[in-house]
Amino acid sequence: MLGRVVAGRYRLEARAGEGGMGVVYRARHVLIDRVVALKLIRPDLRGETHLRAWMLREARAANRVDHAHIIDIHDIGETEEGELYLVMEYLVGTSLSSELAKGPTALGRAVDILEQMCAALARAHDLGVVHRDLKSDNILLSTRGGRKDFVKILDFGLAHLAMDPRLAPKGAVFGTPEYMSPEQARGEEAGPPSDLYALGVLFYEMLTGQLPFRSNDRDTLLEMQRSAPPPKPSAIKPDVLPQAELIVLKLLEKERRKRYQDAHHLHEELKALQRSLPSTPWEVQADPQNAAPPPPPPPQSAGVIEWANRAALFSRMVSRVYPTGNTPPEVQTGLAQVWDLASRATRLEGEVASHTRKLESLERRGRALRAEIGRKVEELAHEESRALRDAASEQHEAAKLRELVQVAERAAGTAKAQADQAAQQGGNPVTLRAIYERSGAAAALLEARREALGEREQKAQVKDQQARDLRRQIDELRAQLARYAEALEEDLAAGREKVASRTREGLNFEKAFSDVTTLLLNHVKQKPEARDLLQELMSNIHTGANQKNNIGPESRGPNL
Repeated sequence: MLGRVVAGRYRLEARAGEGGMGVVYRARHVLIDRVVALKLIRPDLRGETHLRAWMLREARAANRVDHAHIIDIHDIGETEEGELYLVMEYLVGTSLSSELAKGPTALGRAVDILEQMCAALARAHDLGVVHRDLKSDNILLSTRGGRKDFVKILDFGLAHLAMDPRLAPKGAVFGTPEYMSPEQARGEEAGPPSDLYALGVLFYEMLTGQLPFRSNDRDTLLEMQRSAPPPKPSAIKPDVLPQAELIVLKLLEKERRKRYQDAHHLHEELKALQRSLPSTPWEVQADPQNAAPPPPPPPQSAGVIEWANRAALFSRMVSRVYPTGNTPPEVQTGLAQVWDLASRATRLEGEVASHTRKLESLERRGRALRAEIGRKVEELAHEESRALRDAASEQHEAAKLRELVQVAERAAGTAKAQADQAAQQGGNPVTLRAIYERSGAAAALLEARREALGEREQKAQVKDQQARDLRRQIDELRAQLARYAEALEEDLAAGREKVASRTREGLNFEKAFSDVTTLLLNHVKQKPEARDLLQELMSNIHTGANQKNNIGPESRGPNL
């Protein structure tokens, strides 16, 4: 596969890895210097149409979220052979699973990593996107701007848009058993609480160095996720901070309603824990000695601009070899073709560059608008989360007051009955006054509790109404984002096809240029008159290749 050009514009340079559904390559756009990660659906799964649909959904889901801690998707489409491909940003770093293989993680570092994941998931959940397969293999830690442990969440392959029809059959169990929530293990639909459960498993793993549930048998592991209580982290690692343990255990609750209400609630708890921890050296800057490896090498091709220089050298060689003008017709035709191809390729390169700039500008505007809407949704969702929690708190207090009102009603009724009976029977005025005072006090207490209950219920209603208003605004923004995303995708698809079409034409030029220069080379390579110019030509080719840190002949331009 290396050296193959996918979709007429992405040349595969190196194999980067393999996931559950696809093989990932480091690739490069053949005419613009953009290095990307390109995922092709696994050859043995090409006939699985539902997996193709999942990959399409992966791009839509991740793109719509547009968060700094979620991998960027640049392009998606099908090759001429019908293979689905996904083009993502090229990332350099280490997986969280590799770090966890070294043992428990320092608390400060673990909280920092979890906080970044939580921020990304809060945005995703606000926009109706659930990852469904969070695990340590899907978390990449990189270095950005001198800041280490910059988190990127990968592989939304099982993510889904909550408002879209589902492709997965009802009752199917998808995901990684070690990180699967109880509801997923039962074959139920995964929602935001399932992602929070997976965060709890990851936090547990970072704190203790081991998973909460372990078994070599998948069915046993699923049953443990459904019903077995997790061992307390402090039982494995006694120095685990109690506040951190409380967060872990709340995330790992079997009942969804007992977990955090949403990722915003969890994020507040993590930030509070983070502020309580002392700063540690790892938080300051990345150690230069342990910095991320360098980015991939630049392309080998000298570029279209070099074609004219090579055409000029061939013209000089031919004039020396055939000074009297008796140039063979095929050589004359070849020279004319070399100049024509160089000219046409230069114009084409300019056109492609223009189309690409327009496409990149459209992508930037789209990304900026998605990010802006995403931030607005996130702010509103955070307010909604607080309003719902406040409403729940007021309702809880109102429920307790209702019980007190019932007690007061019974006490007031008893006191009034005693007062009425005493009034009918007559008696000592002092005794009567005491009875009436008790009845009046009971009635006053009842009235006070009813008034307090009314205030609590009113506050709960206000918070409920506030949450409903916020939800309405969120739904409007999400609908706006969906409409915009669909329109943008249509424009991007048209622009990408235009670039792809012109780039394929450029690849044809490249092959034609290679063929004709090979023909010319065969005519002049044994001629002593052209030896110095031939050496100059080859020297220029090798010098350019060395300067550009070649990685192999498959990524060259014309093969001379």
